[in-house]
Amino acid sequence: METASITEWTFVQEVPIPEDVANLMVPGEDAVVAFKTFRDSAIFTTKRLIVRDSQGLRGKKVEVYSLPYSSVNMWSTENAGTFDFNAEVELWTRAGKIKIKIGRDLDVRRLDMLLAQCILG
Repeated sequence: METASITEWTFVQEVPIPEDVANLMVPGEDAVVAFKTFRDSAIFTTKRLIVRDSQGLRGKKVEVYSLPYSSVNMWSTENAGTFDFNAEVELWTRAGKIKIKIGRDLDVRRLDMLLAQCILG
């Protein structure tokens, strides 16, 4: 059964964890890894996935998505094929399905293990 995605992100490459992410985290939450998206960054923490999305021409308006791992019911990963440029991760959550495209330079199986560690604990 195919369901529509509520949002879609693209992870381009792994980057150092942004210093200002500490302002978004609660006590006892630690940043694990960060990825560059087209306009900003996605940060996996010990409790959730935080995606910052800069908007507008100058990127001064920033929308922050916070996805607690406890809201993920199921996920799937798909490696890139011969003619595909991106691998994909899909997260089924209480709010709906979220699609994440994975850049060529990233290892989708490593991301699958990261999700397993974060979601299954």
